[in-house]
Amino acid sequence: MFQKSFTRGLARITTAALAMACLSGAAQAAGYTLTWLGDLPGGSNSSSANGINDAGQVVGYSGAATGTRAFLWDVVGGMQDLGDLPGGSDNSYANGINNAGQVVGYSGAATGTRAFLWDVVGGMQDLGRLPGGFDYSEGFGINDSGQVVGYSAATPTGTGFIWDATSGMQRLSLPLEYFVYTQNINNVGQVVGEFYNENGIISHAFLWDAVGGMQDLGDLPGGSDSSRAYGINDAGQVVGYSEAATGGRAFLWDVVGGMQDLNDMIDPGLSAVLISATAINASGQIVGSGTIDGYTQAFLLTPIADVPVPAALPLMLGGIGVLAGVARRRSKHVAQGVN
Repeated sequence: MFQKSFTRGLARITTAALAMACLSGAAQAAGYTLTWLGDLPGGSNSSSANGINDAGQVVGYSGAATGTRAFLWDVVGGMQDLGDLPGGSDNSYANGINNAGQVVGYSGAATGTRAFLWDVVGGMQDLGRLPGGFDYSEGFGINDSGQVVGYSAATPTGTGFIWDATSGMQRLSLPLEYFVYTQNINNVGQVVGEFYNENGIISHAFLWDAVGGMQDLGDLPGGSDSSRAYGINDAGQVVGYSEAATGGRAFLWDVVGGMQDLNDMIDPGLSAVLISATAINASGQIVGSGTIDGYTQAFLLTPIADVPVPAALPLMLGGIGVLAGVARRRSKHVAQGVN
């Protein structure tokens, strides 16, 4: 009688311990928590997040009382309007931020649409444009060295550029047979963006570096053969947008898993659709835009941290071993007729 009841009790304890271990493993395999960042006052209740640094500061644009405005967001201060360049159409868009808090984007200006660099000391600076073409440039990404990549409507065709404080704006050396938008650059010089083939029909996300050249990242299954890469971290993880069987979807790409739909990595009960992912930081936090309750809103995805094994679990498992030893000895004594 003792043996049976003890064995049943031991089984219950073991099952509970294993359940705790399994729960820990499940948490480790989970995806992301989702935070909506809101929007600036007085606008159209819409916003889009385009960049994030390693401190978790986010930039993008939002409808505001004065028009569409670039914003800087952090968990303490919320969303801040960054203004625009003088003389333009009272609009601005922020696309990237580095770890020094420098922000790049583009804004209406007296001369047209211009790429800008913003920091808390100097405010918004016009980065100019490449020679020829329309008076149009956009800044998309910035690394910790202050190198900016973007697009300029130059002659003979629009092209990607790289800018720094010493050399100014220069063409980025990419294959001339492609029409290329450069979207971001990491601290090891890898560049991501979107290219069109020679017929201008198929557009795909790409990853480029000086050694390997341009790599086509493909697209999600079932869509219209279209994708764009917007962000890259120093680990080479890429985020962006791809057409899929269910419509436009945010993706995460790496060399191991290839291109994955980020909607498969959040709680399906949230009734959210992540449409485009625009930046990823060293911690794996991802920002972008999606829809919730009929509104387009900026989002922040934070990887769900590995849940540590509960402190009591090793003690519990050790205790199970001790109890099992007691059970074996007690069973032997009962079999021998010893109490």
